[in-house]
Amino acid sequence: MTAPFPASALEPELAGPLVLALPKGRILGEAGQVLARAGVNPAPAYADEESRCLRFETDDPNLDVIRVRPFDVATFVAFGAAQLGICGADVLMEFDYPEIYAPLDLGIGRCRVSVAEPAETAGSDDPSRWSQVRVATKYPNIARRHFASRGLHAQVVHLNGAMELAPGLGLARVIVDLVQTGSTLRANGLVETEVIAPITSRLIVNRSALKTHPEAIGAWIARFRKALEQP
Repeated sequence: MTAPFPASALEPELAGPLVLALPKGRILGEAGQVLARAGVNPAPAYADEESRCLRFETDDPNLDVIRVRPFDVATFVAFGAAQLGICGADVLMEFDYPEIYAPLDLGIGRCRVSVAEPAETAGSDDPSRWSQVRVATKYPNIARRHFASRGLHAQVVHLNGAMELAPGLGLARVIVDLVQTGSTLRANGLVETEVIAPITSRLIVNRSALKTHPEAIGAWIARFRKALEQP
């Protein structure tokens, strides 16, 4: 009787290198350190945020990296344009794509999603007596779920930045935003009143890609897991 094919022989061939989506901005440097520990060295222009290139080869012919906005990493991976990504837990909470599997917490990009309001009004009124609240945020789904769990209807004013201005200009009573040190809040007269969730960045993969290319994707998960064990 002929021996069955090994799993690798049944795995569909990849049309090209895997694509790893990486976030621009705040955690790009930390992500680069994780890549280095995993033995991934992108082309030099990758670290230059002034570069207009968005896709970069690495020293591994089986992997390219793309540099996109943090909120877009999850979308590229969910729709299969990238098979892997590094993404903040805040983005995963906001979009909750079922197509994404997040096997590893990379422990980078530490911050929190918090509620904040003007220092002069904080604590002056009992939120349990409110029936609704107007919230300025770039996280409408997180905000609605958070306040709904407290029996409040959140009227969301969706902003992509400068949330800290909203309460002082009468646009919203509170904000829900990502907080790292709190210095921007303090500079604009706001204080944190509640932490919704602590945030770190995760390695994410497309579930369909993991099913169709388990060895290739699994090998990268293993490399990143090993990188996390390094001091």
